[in-house]
Amino acid sequence: MTHAIRVHAVGGPEVMVWEQVPTPDPGPGQVLIEHAAVGLNFIDVYFRSGLYKTPLPMTPGMEGAGTIIRLGPGVTDFAQGDRVAYSSAPLGAYAERRVMPADRLVRLPPDISFEAAAGMMMTGLTAQYLLHRTYKVMPGDPVLIYAAAGGVGLVMCQWAKHLGATVIGVVSNEAKAAVAKSHGADEVLLAHEDIPARVREITAGAMVPVVYDSIGRDTFTASLDCLAPLGIMVSYGNASGPVPPVELSVLAAKGSLFLTRPSLNTYMAKRTALLAAAADLFAVVQRGIVRIEVDQTFPLRDAADAHRALEARKTTGSTILIP
Repeated sequence: MTHAIRVHAVGGPEVMVWEQVPTPDPGPGQVLIEHAAVGLNFIDVYFRSGLYKTPLPMTPGMEGAGTIIRLGPGVTDFAQGDRVAYSSAPLGAYAERRVMPADRLVRLPPDISFEAAAGMMMTGLTAQYLLHRTYKVMPGDPVLIYAAAGGVGLVMCQWAKHLGATVIGVVSNEAKAAVAKSHGADEVLLAHEDIPARVREITAGAMVPVVYDSIGRDTFTASLDCLAPLGIMVSYGNASGPVPPVELSVLAAKGSLFLTRPSLNTYMAKRTALLAAAADLFAVVQRGIVRIEVDQTFPLRDAADAHRALEARKTTGSTILIP
């Protein structure tokens, strides 16, 4: 037997309960992992609350790091004892042990800890595809990044700065502004400000070619107003709730804008893409270009407390759960 967080009915953090469950057996193409650390991400809230639908009961979580303790039939790329990490479906990371498809795993370099890996796989891989594929950031580009002191935001600020961008961050308070500035943000705006007006001021009227918005409903219109003609609006999260239906003619009126709602699963669907992105991420971490900040740690059994802190915007950087 093992232990896991189980959700039997969607709702607030209190619906997550710590239960004893059977230890699963790996099937063909799968491995059994013993977790050393599990990542906490806002997408976990979406599944727990019912915003994203999934069959119940379920175990939340899509990110973890640990050791392979058993191989299923047909697995040849890994061995028992390998240190691995992942950030992908299926759900089930909030557990002491779980099975995962082997083709969704990456082998960890010796100098990257389980804790760092659990705090960087989803945030780091998300930052990688957003900055290199959704919109390829070039030297001199001004970019606008919401939640700049959050898990993805801190990685993006550092990485975008390394790529030569002028980084404009948006945060909720002065303390988080200081965190974002210490991680590469050139300018940091507070959420209560007139964001388009401040962006216009900072860019001398040119506006930005890309907005990375993980907030959703509350910031969507303002984000569009920050874009230069032909700019791209990257809406990749719903922290304030889902974006309402969009009238496409608005995109034309505001400068023939592009709008995308990307997901990590789509960008990492091919194993070759996953391995390339992970190698890119590990390289910038190993070279000290991107510092992974694990600022909060909770016991896995106390995942409800971690969710409360995350939803109250009391966290910075990454948060991990320890089995």
